[in-house]
Amino acid sequence: MGSMLSGAEAVSLVRALPGVDAVGLEARAAGLGTRSIKKESKAQAIDLAIAMIDLTTLEGADTPGKVRSLCAKALRPEGDAPPVAAVCVYPAMAATAAEAVAGSDVKVASVATGFPAGQVPLDVRLADTEAAVVAGADEIDMVINRGAFLAGDLERVFEEIKAVKAACGEARLKVILETGELASYDNVRRASHLAMHAGADFIKTSTGKVGVNATLPVTLLMMQAVRDFRAATGTQVGVKPAGGIRTTKDAIKYLVCVNEVLGDDWLSPHWFRFGASSLLNDLLMQRRKLTTGHYSGSDYVTVD
Repeated sequence: MGSMLSGAEAVSLVRALPGVDAVGLEARAAGLGTRSIKKESKAQAIDLAIAMIDLTTLEGADTPGKVRSLCAKALRPEGDAPPVAAVCVYPAMAATAAEAVAGSDVKVASVATGFPAGQVPLDVRLADTEAAVVAGADEIDMVINRGAFLAGDLERVFEEIKAVKAACGEARLKVILETGELASYDNVRRASHLAMHAGADFIKTSTGKVGVNATLPVTLLMMQAVRDFRAATGTQVGVKPAGGIRTTKDAIKYLVCVNEVLGDDWLSPHWFRFGASSLLNDLLMQRRKLTTGHYSGSDYVTVD
């Protein structure tokens, strides 16, 4: 539940964080991204990646039927493949999703707080959060106020995250930093630590609605932040890269990073997620290839 600091104390700590060695960070990410794994390990990695997916639909044209279909796929992706971690929907669809996955371990995640821009008054964001939880959301994915952050008003960002966390009740809070809009690695590090001090259960890269979403260097930096935060406070926080992760090859790169930087404690859906709409399709195709030796037809799995 964060580090129990006041906003001013948290901001002071965040401002004192050292700068990021961008060259070193990108070189480390590139090195981890070239690791290869054996066939047996690949099969395990694919099933773990499936189990870590927040299967997502966040479109203006979402309908109850589309959400129910997504939930059916989440519960039974294919054959003996494991169910995904969660379905991620707009608050208006949270009740439909909750009904569809009732009795299972699949969670309902809902983007609230004026997603994706977050440019609505705080009381509206809090009401949005509370409504999603009442509708059945187990997890809330909130967006930070990037305007306030970039203007240097870090205490306001801290207090808003803290208020949304309180509005979540028993639901877990994933804080979306929208790293593609934060302009620098230093800002990503500061935003990561600020969110964790304010009570984030997860820090998440992106909404998937901007030009630059999850990247391996940014996610690696966020992994280092949660590692350092646990070392300093004893509180473990999850990481969720989202947006642009579409292939099994990409997913395995992220899992290698988790293994190398964070270790077994984070190698579970409780602490690491992929925010994705189309990744599951590629994972299922690669899974079938490992089992049968050939790819299925292009119509074997749906393309979202």
